[in-house]
Amino acid sequence: MKKGFLCLLTIASCIVLFSFSCMAAEPIKIGALMSTTGDLAAYGIACNNGALLAEQDINAAGGVLGRKIQIILRDDQTNPIAGVDAAKKLIDIDKVVAIVGALSSGVTIPVATSVCIPSKIVQISPASTSEKITTLEKHGYLYRTVPMDALQAPALAQVLSKDKRFKTVAIIYVNNDYGDGLAKELAEAYEKLGGRVTALVPYNNEQASYRGEAEKAIKGNPQAVVMIAYPQFGTVIMREILAAGYKGTFAYSDGMKAPEVAKNVGDQYVEDTYGTVAANPNLTLADWFANDYKAKFGEMPPKPYIDTTYDAVVLISLAMARGGAATPEAVYKNLREVAGPPGIKVDPSHLAEAFKLIKEGKKIDYEGASGSCDFNKYGDVPGNYEVWKFSHGNIETVKYVTVGK
Repeated sequence: MKKGFLCLLTIASCIVLFSFSCMAAEPIKIGALMSTTGDLAAYGIACNNGALLAEQDINAAGGVLGRKIQIILRDDQTNPIAGVDAAKKLIDIDKVVAIVGALSSGVTIPVATSVCIPSKIVQISPASTSEKITTLEKHGYLYRTVPMDALQAPALAQVLSKDKRFKTVAIIYVNNDYGDGLAKELAEAYEKLGGRVTALVPYNNEQASYRGEAEKAIKGNPQAVVMIAYPQFGTVIMREILAAGYKGTFAYSDGMKAPEVAKNVGDQYVEDTYGTVAANPNLTLADWFANDYKAKFGEMPPKPYIDTTYDAVVLISLAMARGGAATPEAVYKNLREVAGPPGIKVDPSHLAEAFKLIKEGKKIDYEGASGSCDFNKYGDVPGNYEVWKFSHGNIETVKYVTVGK
C-alpha cells in the first residue's frame, strides 16, 4: 500500500515537473503588426524579416531569461480598422508581451489609443514618422525607433535647395497623418532656405483616377515634384504626371525608397532622382547588419525600416531581461533603462554580451542597427538620414546627414 502511494506520488511529481518545464520552455511572444497587404505591402515582409532576424539573434544569444522569443505576425492591411482588429488579436488571442508596429502612422495612432495604451502593452513603431505621435498622450506605452517627420523635413529640404538647387517644387502627399505632417514641415523648411512651393496637393488611396492631382501639381511648372507617398499609388500618380507632359524631375520622402518605383514608372524617368530616409551613419554596424540579414534571407533589399524593426524587438527583449520577467509590465518599466545613457555601450553584434551584462546587474546603453535608440521624453529618437538616388533602376547611397541631436 505504502509502495503504491509512493509510486503514485512519484508519478504525480513527474507530471508536475514536466508541466512546469514545458511551461518554462514556452517561447515569449512578441507581436509584429506589419503591412503585408495594402499601400505599404512593399515594406511589410522585409520589415517582418527584420523582426525574425532579431528573433534568431536573440535566441542564439541564449534567449530571454532562459526562454526563446517568438515573433507573431499579423497583417494590418495598411488600414486603421484592420490594424486595430489585428492588434486586439495579438494581445487577446496570441498573448504577446509587446507589439512592434505599425508601419503607417495612420494605423499606429488608432492602435495605440484604442488598443495598446488601454491594455497597458508597449508598442514600438519602426516606421511611423508623423509628428502627431510626439504630442500624443501615450502614458509611456508608445515609442518609435524611426525619427519623426520634423527631422526628415530639413534633411529633404536641404537636398532640394542646396544639393539639387531647385528654386521651385510642388509637393504631392498621401492624405494621412504621415503625408499631411511631412508635407507641411517640408514646405516650411524648404521656403526657409529660399525655395518656393508652387502647390501642395493631397491624394487619397484607391481613387479611380489621379489625373486631377497630377494637373494641379504641374500647373505652376515646378522644377521638381516631391512625392510624399507609398509605392502602390505613388507610382500611379507619377505616371499620370508624365502622361500630362511634365518635363521636370522628381524627389521623394522615405516612403518611396523601393525598387518597385523605378520598375513601375520606368528607369529613364527616375534616373538620378533623389530622396531621404532614416539610416545609420555607422557604416561598420550597417554592414554587419546587412551581412547578418543576407546570411538568413539572402540579399538585403534597399528598403527602409528593416533595421528599425530589428532594434524594436531587441529593445523589448533587453527590457524583459533587465526586469527579470517576461511580462508587459517588465517591458514598460525597463525599456528606457536599456535604450540610453548612462551605461555600457552595446550593439546588436554583441547581444550575448548585452544579456550577460544585464544578468550581472550592470546598466547598458543599446546602440541599434539603425543608429541611436536614445529615447527622449516623447519616446522619439534622433534623426540620422541617408540621401539616396535611383541609378539604372537601382538605389544608391549619396551621403548621410544628422539633424535634431
